[in-house]
Amino acid sequence: MADTKYTPRLKTEYQDRIRAVLKEQFGYTNEMQVPKLDKIVLNMGIGEAVADSKKANAALKDLTAIAGQKAVATKARNSIAGFKLREGMVIGGKVTLRGAQMYEFLDRFITIALPRVKDFRGLKGTSFDGRGNYATGLKEHIVFPEINYDQIDQMWGMDIVVCTTAKTDAEAKALLTEFNFPFVKN
Repeated sequence: MADTKYTPRLKTEYQDRIRAVLKEQFGYTNEMQVPKLDKIVLNMGIGEAVADSKKANAALKDLTAIAGQKAVATKARNSIAGFKLREGMVIGGKVTLRGAQMYEFLDRFITIALPRVKDFRGLKGTSFDGRGNYATGLKEHIVFPEINYDQIDQMWGMDIVVCTTAKTDAEAKALLTEFNFPFVKN
């Protein structure tokens, strides 16, 4: 079997088309000025795991399947008696994607998961942080094809943060628009 290096579809599109479009749109003089994707962070809060640790394991397994990379458990920093929470208990999970896995996840998120969201009308174009990073959330993690609906005992919400090297929100929005992010038309 030949050893061929696989390049994700969106990475190839970025290198071939998107970089040139952004360079022309913003008048960059150097290739290194053109914004690019840095990383994608997936975060899942599992508040119900306080009562049942099996739920935390199930949610981390689902997050690992969605990301294609092992999820890291996030633990409580402080004890809060009102929530029956002790320091060190698992209350969530996170995954940071970079490189080829980042582009693969972004492709699945835009083309498969978002169209499966119930009553989806587009992503808010105002969810930028001022430094070129975009955050959005999903109420149900079952929109991803890696999750078998029949084997799920509970639906979890998740946060998705797309970090870019863009200096401004306008540059980041232009970059994500070129990646076919379905932003709501204002």
